[in-house]
Amino acid sequence: MFKLLKARLHQGYQTSRFPEAEIKLPERFRGKPVLDPAPCQENCSACAAVCPTQAITLDPFQIDLGACLFCPLCQEVCPEKKIHYTPDYHLAVNSKKDLKISEKEAKLAEALKTEMLKVLGRSLKLRQVSAGGCSGCEAELTALGNVVFDLSRFGIQFTASPRHADGIAVTGPVSKNMEAALRETYAAVPSPKIVIAVGACAISGGPFAGAKAALLGIPEDIPVDLYIPGCPPHPLTILDGLLRLLNRIKGSPSPFQKSGV
Repeated sequence: MFKLLKARLHQGYQTSRFPEAEIKLPERFRGKPVLDPAPCQENCSACAAVCPTQAITLDPFQIDLGACLFCPLCQEVCPEKKIHYTPDYHLAVNSKKDLKISEKEAKLAEALKTEMLKVLGRSLKLRQVSAGGCSGCEAELTALGNVVFDLSRFGIQFTASPRHADGIAVTGPVSKNMEAALRETYAAVPSPKIVIAVGACAISGGPFAGAKAALLGIPEDIPVDLYIPGCPPHPLTILDGLLRLLNRIKGSPSPFQKSGV
């Protein structure tokens, strides 16, 4: 027992101080991309051609973060370096249209309406639905419960039953075999309720878009309150989105958006 206590004291305080202090991720982390709006001198379309999910359009020049896998292919093939991924992990938004970014400053998620905040603002219980995912996004959601991120300190927890939940967090492209289960889970959550799409698959189908066995993410008739892009999204991206939705974070705290780092 003494050895365990000594080891714990040696480890020190492990929980991140987010959101009071911004966490700077390593340069190798690929977060929000920065786009150069200037026309390509060679009328090049290599970036769009190499994108595995057709997330890049040239006219207008923009990236759909809902489909983006945050792979480096577009950045690597562009001869003029028009696309550059930054370590900025602030990515969550309220609507699909806000996932499409260009040279303009991206819009981040805003808080729920006042009536919803009165019910869910201080304590939020979520039922996670893995709708055919690869377990990547599921692993990042699990990581939110570890000592570093400690999701429960914000009053947010995952629950085993949708009847005890305030909403659902969906991962995966929604395979046809999981569509009925997703709909039944959504229906079992008492109102008012929220829906969170976690990862490219849940938003747009991701790399599975067009597959016969999968849909294009969460069906359109299920309203989504928060879109969290990534493949998979970093735990801080998820946490930032959740706290913005609950009005715990406001504005744009990211140091990367202004500096372009």
